Amino acid sequence: MPSPYRALFGHPGTKSFSAAGLLGRMPLSMMGIGIVTMVSQLTGRYGLAGALSATIALSAAALGPQISRLVDRHGQRRVLRPATLVSLAAVAGLLLSAQQRWADWTLFVFAACVGCVPSVGSMIRARWADIHRGSPRELHTAYAWESIVDETCFIFGPILSIGLSTAWFPEAGPLLAAGFLAVGVFWLTAQRATEPVPQSRGQHAKGSALRSRGLQVLVVTFVATGAIFGAVDVVTVAFAEEEGHKAAASLVLAVYALGSCVAGAVFGLLHLKGHASRRWVVGVCAMAVSMVPLQLAGSLPVLAVALFVAGLSIAPTMVTTMALVEEHVPRTQLTEGMTWTSTGLAVGVALGSSAAGWVVDAFGAGRGYLVPGVAGALAAVVAFAGYRRLRPRPAAPGAPPVAGHHGHGGRDAPAEKQDEGSAA
Repeated sequence: MPSPYRALFGHPGTKSFSAAGLLGRMPLSMMGIGIVTMVSQLTGRYGLAGALSATIALSAAALGPQISRLVDRHGQRRVLRPATLVSLAAVAGLLLSAQQRWADWTLFVFAACVGCVPSVGSMIRARWADIHRGSPRELHTAYAWESIVDETCFIFGPILSIGLSTAWFPEAGPLLAAGFLAVGVFWLTAQRATEPVPQSRGQHAKGSALRSRGLQVLVVTFVATGAIFGAVDVVTVAFAEEEGHKAAASLVLAVYALGSCVAGAVFGLLHLKGHASRRWVVGVCAMAVSMVPLQLAGSLPVLAVALFVAGLSIAPTMVTTMALVEEHVPRTQLTEGMTWTSTGLAVGVALGSSAAGWVVDAFGAGRGYLVPGVAGALAAVVAFAGYRRLRPRPAAPGAPPVAGHHGHGGRDAPAEKQDEGSAA
């Protein structure tokens, strides 16, 4: 392991909570596709399967920030365990109702409750931020590591979920995802030494973290970014089916995640200068441009190469986003702020998947890649339009130095201090 990553895990407890976070995040890439595979096998109704998957995504988008707000106030252990139990019970109800062919409305009720699943990635990043507060270089490496973990989940999760549900029994994929969630969350919350201490009631910022103008830009941009991801998944499956190799779709999508994983590993080794907002805009624009070659892919091997290249811009952009979230929201709302970006992605994935499915049905898979292309262009437009909100504000003449941005949301910190934190 390269030295910055080796040093990262020199702190007590970091290996354990990172491993727990890996298990707890596996359902992110397994549950939705597992539900689609299960329902389509049991009923043959792909429309119902897709609607249930979208219900889970939108429910998680709505409930995730509220759960994270409670975590910021009361701590991870007190909130995550009850929320996870509700989600696990809902998964059990969904599997049972699908297997027993209960009325469709029961499936949607359980699917909506599955959204109580906590944003485990935000919980892990909050622990890193607590450990490395005031050490931007180490925090940059930590966020890069977490992007590698995210992409690892998306490389292996769908393969596991689809493979088990098709080779063993239909409910196997979602069942394993629920098992990962239970083990990951309860293992994580058992580790009290690295859990961020919730602030006293008087220290909490009023209102939602989404009141931050900078966070608003990040979330709206991530809706468009999520549409890229959702559309690419759907269109790639359809493209592989038209080529006569539908099973190869999961491997091609794994290559997409692999590109992001490789870029994240390299990005974590870099010592970058300049403010993070500039790198973020460049990253979003790179993601948009990377959608152009997909329009020209005429075979699965060419598509795999194009997706690998497209994936190279994902992890660096995500890492920089987490740094900007930390800078633009108060420390007492950090977990909620990080979860809002995940919410934006989830909403975008649902919208992108739906739009891509309609285009594929109407015009074929070849035209389907226009959807992520348009989504990328929208993301770039929003990033450019909101760039001014993300730039550091210069200190007023004669103003006293600010001790650090973590306690005040970062938006009013002097430019010199924010540049110091740009490596994050």
